[in-house]
Amino acid sequence: MEKFVKLTGVAAPLPVVNVDTDMIIPKDYLKTIKRTGLGKGLFAEARYNQDGTENPDFVLNKPAYRNAKILVAGDNFGCGSSREHAPWALADFGIRCVISTSFADIFYNNCFKNGILPIIVSQAELDALMDDAERGSNAVVTVDLENQEISGPDGGSVKFTIDAFRRHCLLNGLDDISLTLEKGDSIASYESKLAAERPWA
Repeated sequence: MEKFVKLTGVAAPLPVVNVDTDMIIPKDYLKTIKRTGLGKGLFAEARYNQDGTENPDFVLNKPAYRNAKILVAGDNFGCGSSREHAPWALADFGIRCVISTSFADIFYNNCFKNGILPIIVSQAELDALMDDAERGSNAVVTVDLENQEISGPDGGSVKFTIDAFRRHCLLNGLDDISLTLEKGDSIASYESKLAAERPWA
């Protein structure tokens, strides 16, 4: 998993509450178990018209936000079904951080497992960050995980808190498999000991 230490990029505003996982990645895209290629389906029902052409009014289709790395969203982001394809689609598009006042629990947990940093802020802080994000290509925001701080384009900052273990995993690029592999020597030692004690097993 790619490390997340400090991220600087354009923040896209999505002032919509209760954005569910079906909106993030519609069910039509759930036929694959690959984590790549899903970026094209991110917010597909909002990004594209029925004839497949782009909806110019959707934020990620606007020139200033096509390469957004941060999403500033309304309350209860990621609600609905527990599809892991939702963070896969965000990451494949290039979004590494989502900022909101609250997240659905399963989506929140899935973000950490896929290298995305979900940040919870107060409503007042979200309003200020949303205002920053509305500036288009000037909406450059820096998210510093090490110092747990968000810096806006005018130099203002917002502090945030993250569980220490999850912070450690993101800073070091450790997903569940990587965490298991860190214990490789201990696992091998245990297996050898077990084989000696139970040769019939």
